[in-house]
Amino acid sequence: MRLKPQQTGYVAGKVAIDLANAPFVRLPKGKDAIVEAVKKIIDANLEVEHALDAKVKEIIDENYDEIEFQHADERQLFFMIKKKLAPEAGVIMNYDDRYNDLSHTILDELYENYLIEYEVNENQIKNVIFKAFKAFADSFDEIDDIVYTKIKNMEREVIPGTQDYELLYERLYQEELSKRGML
Repeated sequence: MRLKPQQTGYVAGKVAIDLANAPFVRLPKGKDAIVEAVKKIIDANLEVEHALDAKVKEIIDENYDEIEFQHADERQLFFMIKKKLAPEAGVIMNYDDRYNDLSHTILDELYENYLIEYEVNENQIKNVIFKAFKAFADSFDEIDDIVYTKIKNMEREVIPGTQDYELLYERLYQEELSKRGML
């Protein structure tokens, strides 16, 4: 998934906002309970993917000499191995399919824990959740570019990778999300 661990809260917030704004949904325990539940599900999903990434990296490291000898593209090889191992690890590589699967999981969790009430077809609710994922994913690259440009054009130089850079990036990222109604 194109999410960084620190962004799961943003996606969870977007899902909660979209559900709260849907006229056919009631949130008996409020938006904060939705955010917490959704964030846990997304975090767990990311942990599975990170475990798969670690396994793929381990395979590449074990075969480094052969990869180097063959002049193979490590990045492409990483993706090919990950794609091969993904079904076994329970990771869905296609983003739309993954968002769809997560939407079902989230809906089930919210319903089972009485965090959501609705009187419409559950596909309508799932679609609200799915669209929240898509909206975040679609705007991620655009927001990232905007924030990067703002930092680059600042009077003072901020060095990427430093704590100062990360804090500034996070603040500007949140501002962009707020402007778009995603927080």
